Amino acid sequence: MWMKLIYPEWPKLPNQPEFHLPPHGPVVFAATVPDDVNLTFCDEHVQPLDLNDCPDMVAISCMLSCQVPRGWEIADHYRARGIPVIFGGIATQLHAEETRLHADSIFLGEAEGRTPIVIDDFLKGRLKPVYDYHGDFPDINLVGPARRSILDREAYNYRGTQMVDLVHASRGCRFNCFPCCTPFLGGRQFRPRPFDKVIEELEGINNNRLFIVDNSLAQDDDWERELFRQMIPLRKKWVSHPIREKDDILDLAAEAGCWYVYQAIFDTSDVIRARIKKYKDRGIGVEGTIILGTDDQDEDGIKRLIDFLLEVELDLAEFTVLTPFRHTPIRAQMEAENRILHNDWRRYTAGEAVFEPARMSVEKLNEMFQYAWDTFYYDQTKEVKMAQLYRKVIMREVADGTHNQVRLNKKHWDKKKESVSS
Repeated sequence: MWMKLIYPEWPKLPNQPEFHLPPHGPVVFAATVPDDVNLTFCDEHVQPLDLNDCPDMVAISCMLSCQVPRGWEIADHYRARGIPVIFGGIATQLHAEETRLHADSIFLGEAEGRTPIVIDDFLKGRLKPVYDYHGDFPDINLVGPARRSILDREAYNYRGTQMVDLVHASRGCRFNCFPCCTPFLGGRQFRPRPFDKVIEELEGINNNRLFIVDNSLAQDDDWERELFRQMIPLRKKWVSHPIREKDDILDLAAEAGCWYVYQAIFDTSDVIRARIKKYKDRGIGVEGTIILGTDDQDEDGIKRLIDFLLEVELDLAEFTVLTPFRHTPIRAQMEAENRILHNDWRRYTAGEAVFEPARMSVEKLNEMFQYAWDTFYYDQTKEVKMAQLYRKVIMREVADGTHNQVRLNKKHWDKKKESVSS
């Protein structure tokens, strides 16, 4: 059986540098596919998509709302030719009813231990319209290493620089942040993977630079401490979402190779200022993630926030417009207040207002979004600031003797590519 796995393209934001990270969802799903299935993969961001081939089944993985419409287009094309299509991924779960109209089957929930059931049903001609495991989480011990061998490694270099590989150490999130759909998708219970399995996967990744994609590592202090202790001998360099701001945990994170963190910045308080300083005092960079358009913000408030970001000397800043995605607390609030402008999912990129702001017009919020990017990067471009952050990691790699390993990794993939070609 030939299964073709497709990761559809989505519209990129004009203010962000054009680069692509290897996707996480497809490689995690691929690890659940039985070995006797011939699985091929196309990431439409970095590879041309052949729509004239004839796989036995097409599987489409969608992570973002703005990615789903392209997935529907691809599915409609294959189904018109009699080739069955199944959808999965985060955005499929958020847009399940709409996606059913474009699919022979949709898979909702986490795939470990379940994919062989779907394959068996397909081979026996009894594929179900819906496989609904939403909220029925598999045993976390079933989560094994992602199947990164499906990736075209060279496609994820940026200007000759090795980018990061994505990996996760836990699922679920005990927090319930207003713009986030994670509680709906992965539940409110923190579900850590066993340490030995996480370390085994980290050791097996042929890349010194990683992005730990857990929604937050600050879920359990003792777990976080032990994770960092066990990561220290690996000498990897990694990026993550927030870390608990306790001194001993931050010390361990730095020793374990923390390169920089994504830190949500929502006000100009001394709490945020102190947190950023703690990171930077330990040589940990900070990329601020800033949502614009919350109900407490007006034009002057956004300007003060940007001034604050420049004052605390963030390494990078990523600005997004508050976006009411499906199954988030803010979506429910705005629907009740009749503030949603439309459901054109292609435009749900977090790069424009799709709702009525509380304290400014739609036009003004869009204007302030561009003002934020232009003002923060007034002296150096995003590409230059990103290059400076990469320079820091290279210096750390040189200092601890792992920079040669990065270059060896590239040679490894070059040789592998030559071997496949021959």
